[in-house]
Amino acid sequence: MAGHVITVAQQKGGSGKTTVSANLATGFLRQGKSVALVDIDPQGSLGRWFMTRIETGSGPCENLEFATSSAWGITYEVRKLSGTHDIVIIDTPPKADSDLRPALRVADLVVVPVSVSHVDLWATEGVLDLARREDKDALVVLNRARANTRLGAEVAAAAESLNARIAGATLANRVIYAEALGQGRGAAEARKTPAQSEVDALTAEVAQVLANG
Repeated sequence: MAGHVITVAQQKGGSGKTTVSANLATGFLRQGKSVALVDIDPQGSLGRWFMTRIETGSGPCENLEFATSSAWGITYEVRKLSGTHDIVIIDTPPKADSDLRPALRVADLVVVPVSVSHVDLWATEGVLDLARREDKDALVVLNRARANTRLGAEVAAAAESLNARIAGATLANRVIYAEALGQGRGAAEARKTPAQSEVDALTAEVAQVLANG
């Protein structure tokens, strides 16, 4: 049985695609799953994270594989990796156009990170529209969430109007996410912190969405 494919996409740069990709990867590793990462973003941040992990030995790598691909080569790459891994996670460039469509077509679920700002939320509409055109389920994930702030409440309320599924689990605005990423780890691997609970909750929610098909 082929593994599940998650495409992490967002039109606006700086929304946290690589942060979400890396933390979902380590979250699934913590569940005992095998994970393959595919970076089609020319910036290559996920690849830098993976190589840092390898070079520093900051986390387990035996069930984690990494590959790069062009947008148009993603179908072949995913077919190969999904045959040998439980989860394949694709990190995409910050765009919402025809170049993104191949990565959406191969996805079982499109995860759309939204950094808590109205600008990020506006940018989300293009990705959600493309996902709908490809008949793909999408899950909007609030990233860098700010609890008990008016902006956070406004963005969360506005997200409900997108006519999309909004994840109940959020990733808060915590320094540990950036620190762990720079060290080749996931925030849940660093030490027992609130971030660990957030990553585990998001991973469990994504797994449930995938299981429900």
